[in-house]
Amino acid sequence: MFLSLDFLYVPTPDVAGAIEYYVTVLGAELVWKIRDGETVVANVRVSEAGPALLLASHLEGHVPILIYRVADLQEVMTALRSRGWQPDGEPFEIPHGPCVIFRDLSGQRFALYEAVRPEANQHFNGRIDP
Repeated sequence: MFLSLDFLYVPTPDVAGAIEYYVTVLGAELVWKIRDGETVVANVRVSEAGPALLLASHLEGHVPILIYRVADLQEVMTALRSRGWQPDGEPFEIPHGPCVIFRDLSGQRFALYEAVRPEANQHFNGRIDP
C-alpha cells in the first residue's frame, strides 16, 4: 500500500541554522531553499538513498512528518478508513500532488501523497532563495 518513504518534513524555527548544521557538520547537500512570505523550506540530502529531509519553518511542534508515496491516495484512504483509520484534517496539495496527514496512536505524524506531478522534484533543484 505504501510505496516509499520519500520525505521527512522536519520542523525548525531556524532554517538557516539547520541548513548550516546539516551541510557543515553532517556533510549534507543543500538541494534547494524556497521562501514564500515568512515560510521557508529547504531540501537537504544527507545520503544518496533514502528520503529527502525538508527543513520547514512553518510546521508546529518538534516531531517530523514521515511522508509516504502511494499509487492512488483516494483508494488508500478508503482502504485505511475501512480499518478504523482517521485523517488529521482534509487532503491538501503539495507540489507533488494531493496529500493527507494522520497520526498514529502515540501521536507520530505521517502523511500520504500521490505523485501526480513527479516533475516537482526537478522544479526546485538548485533554487536558493534568500
